[in-house]
Amino acid sequence: MATNLHFVLVPLMQQGHMIPMVDIARILAQRGAIVTIITTPVNANRFKPSISRAIEDKLKIQVLELQLPLAQVGLPEGFESFDLLPSADLHIKLFAAMDMLEEPTENLLRGLTPPPSCIISDNLFPWTTDVARRLGISRLVFYGPGCFTYLCLHIVMNTNVLDEMVSDSETFVLPGIFDEIKLTKAQAGSWGKRDTEAMVDMFRRMDEAEKGADGIVVNSFQELEPKYVEELEKVIDKKVWCIGPVSLRNRSLLDIAERGNKAGINEHDCLKWLDNKESGSVIFVCLGSMSSVCNEQIFELGLGLESSNVPFIWCIRRTTEESERWLSGYEERVKDRGLIVRGWAPQVLILSHSAIGGFVTHCGWNSTLEGVSAGLPMVTWPHFADQFLNERFIIDVLKIGVSIGMEEVVAVGDQDKFGVLVKKDDIKASVESIMDKEEEGEVRRKRARELGKMAKRAMEEGGSSHLNTTTMIQDIIEQLGYN
Repeated sequence: MATNLHFVLVPLMQQGHMIPMVDIARILAQRGAIVTIITTPVNANRFKPSISRAIEDKLKIQVLELQLPLAQVGLPEGFESFDLLPSADLHIKLFAAMDMLEEPTENLLRGLTPPPSCIISDNLFPWTTDVARRLGISRLVFYGPGCFTYLCLHIVMNTNVLDEMVSDSETFVLPGIFDEIKLTKAQAGSWGKRDTEAMVDMFRRMDEAEKGADGIVVNSFQELEPKYVEELEKVIDKKVWCIGPVSLRNRSLLDIAERGNKAGINEHDCLKWLDNKESGSVIFVCLGSMSSVCNEQIFELGLGLESSNVPFIWCIRRTTEESERWLSGYEERVKDRGLIVRGWAPQVLILSHSAIGGFVTHCGWNSTLEGVSAGLPMVTWPHFADQFLNERFIIDVLKIGVSIGMEEVVAVGDQDKFGVLVKKDDIKASVESIMDKEEEGEVRRKRARELGKMAKRAMEEGGSSHLNTTTMIQDIIEQLGYN
């Protein structure tokens, strides 16, 4: 490899996008490239320990910080990430602040030595295509979700399939897809809502920027969705590089435990608890960094887990005084078979433990892929954005999931408007179903184990994702005219 190959990574300010981008930075640096990550101070602080360890390992990674002009868009200081915003209504303000980073980013890149060779940036930074063009380098678009989900989104946003439907709750079969995928209008359209002029303009610019980009980088692997990788390449007329699951790049206990925020439990205590449980007997419950549920739904979830008699680890992202009062009595009742983690959980570490037999997930793409990589069947509980499409991928395409029965789209901050959407009996039934050792459950479990093995092979030397990373790097070298 050319010794001065220099990748610049610009991740979206949100945990689910930043975590895989930091993993990609390490993957590229392990191949000998120089990597610069550009983000904001609050976000840089979140993955500082991981980057520090990478530098100690002699990897050439640096983080450069830019200040978001939050005051100019009407956001309080410190609100530098989507998962820190209390309401989805504020997202457009953060997008506006992100747009103002174009000039400072270009100025920063022009001062780098050696000069940048390629920008890999989230698709929500359309201006990075223009910056790359002015610098005479490549821009690769990083997709948050997988190829199946992105193909579905492409169909929804570039055809009139939703226009003919009056009711948000009307079910339809998505056209142009290899598998039969049934969704409601609200579920299909909850990502990329174009309900304001500003959002319409942003998606138009994203589409144009993608057409001008040199390829797509996806955290997925060829064997997981082969037909959809091929079809996505055809539809967008771009090379699609599947280089994941990037979470499998992490080898050390600390790197696995500290992906994202500092965990709400010591990783050794967590492992010690799991070590005392039978193989495949525990279910892990985690609804992601952005999804929140109201107090009443927390109580209902707790009662459903309690009545299932299945040992569990339950990660609760946010609590209130009321929910803490309820949890104090609850924890005492379930102390022999239930462990509650408040805040951030070391998810990959937990999922990879032999005691875990199933995963209740919000169906964010990182969690979906981490569940697949661990070889686990999943209970699906989507809330918004691409999560309902990922649910259909888990259940209808991979056939390793059971739906908990969530149908309503609940945007960030809207959880209290809806109350209880999933009853304790449905929670109990779905948990028992996914942990079932009888014929149907065993078929799911076997399929999940096979996918987990495929995921690991893809990341090994000679595997599909390892080879894709090699050819992607080679492609950038050739475009630059390096020897």
